[in-house]
Amino acid sequence: MDAKEAINLIEHWLTEEGLQSKTLSDARAQKHLHVRYPPSRNGHLFNIVIPKGRNLVIIGSVTRVDAAQQDEMTSHAEADPVGWEEWLHSTRLSLIRGQFDWTIHVGKNETPQSGPLQAFNISRPIWFDGLNQHRFLDTLRRIWLSKLGVIHEIRFAYGQGSGNPGPVDDWTKSNQASDGPTPPEVEFQDGLSFGSSFDVDEWA
Repeated sequence: MDAKEAINLIEHWLTEEGLQSKTLSDARAQKHLHVRYPPSRNGHLFNIVIPKGRNLVIIGSVTRVDAAQQDEMTSHAEADPVGWEEWLHSTRLSLIRGQFDWTIHVGKNETPQSGPLQAFNISRPIWFDGLNQHRFLDTLRRIWLSKLGVIHEIRFAYGQGSGNPGPVDDWTKSNQASDGPTPPEVEFQDGLSFGSSFDVDEWA
């Protein structure tokens, strides 16, 4: 299977499942799609990327944490530093157990303890020799369920939030360093925000 065949199959499977997609301009990719999954008003925004020069497709999704929830996390870190670090540790372990590639963005603090969880990115590659409809759609589903797990943990521990996305220090520094655009727009779904940023170069 080559990239052209993989693209045709993926677009066919998305159409069959009633999943809306939008092609993005991306100089580093043979194809970069935005897909909403599940196909409902509360669906999450996913990136489906076939990088140039690679025989694989990367499926990933970024979530940006609510500003009010970040404030609650900061208060927790100040009042109970050990408890806060244990919560972050547990979150990392849950992502590892899901067998995903992941990145968490933790706010910077002047104090020794970590800042609030600001965003997290969950992704998984599928190499072309293992690409089929079941694995592709099951990967979407598993990433979605893993995201829901983290989101519900945040809601349980730090409230429903305000519906406004909080800052992401790493994105701000990255944009300042490259003199690039401001962080991407965030779409709101069910009181939480789901970021559209996805950097192929950050995927390991």
